[in-house]
Amino acid sequence: MNMIPESNSIEDYVLEADEVDFKHHAIQELAAELFALSSNEADFVRRAYEYVRDEISHSWDIQSSRITCKASEALHYKEGICYAKSNLLCALLRSNGVPTGFCYQRLTLGDTPDTGYCIHALNAVYLTSVERWIRLDARGNKAGIHAEFSLDEEKLAFAIRTEYDEIDYPIIYTAPNPKTMDTLKKHTDCKAMYLHGLPCEL
Repeated sequence: MNMIPESNSIEDYVLEADEVDFKHHAIQELAAELFALSSNEADFVRRAYEYVRDEISHSWDIQSSRITCKASEALHYKEGICYAKSNLLCALLRSNGVPTGFCYQRLTLGDTPDTGYCIHALNAVYLTSVERWIRLDARGNKAGIHAEFSLDEEKLAFAIRTEYDEIDYPIIYTAPNPKTMDTLKKHTDCKAMYLHGLPCEL
């Protein structure tokens, strides 16, 4: 896929933001720990990605009512939906100066279009070692979903089914989409939000 950065300035992809609060002490500590274990930039990105994918539960998968939004909240409670998990991965990587942005897909909420649609969030990371952006989906693996870190080919959580009017948006955004963040902030029950409150378009 031909990805298109929203900004031509790589510096815009290492900024802190309200939801990407990488100066929080817990994020700084975890990022430093992961970096110390890493042999190079790509290894650090892989470790950070696998941590968020595997150690932060997807709230729907565990049927939790809790809603997290900020990166530090997702880390503290060890859970979040894709919007919060993408904030956390972005924060961990940006804390070490790795340019990281946000990407989106429009997917069916269930298996077929009659279930409705939702916006799904993932990340794009710029790796200097390969001089290009790669997309990573830290949603969390389960039966039927197997996303991986790969420099050779994308291994995302969801394959787009154009026959179902699903969309792979090409833009790499510098900040989380306002609709997704507003959704997290205005709801109080994650299960109800997931079924009835997620935005269906950017």
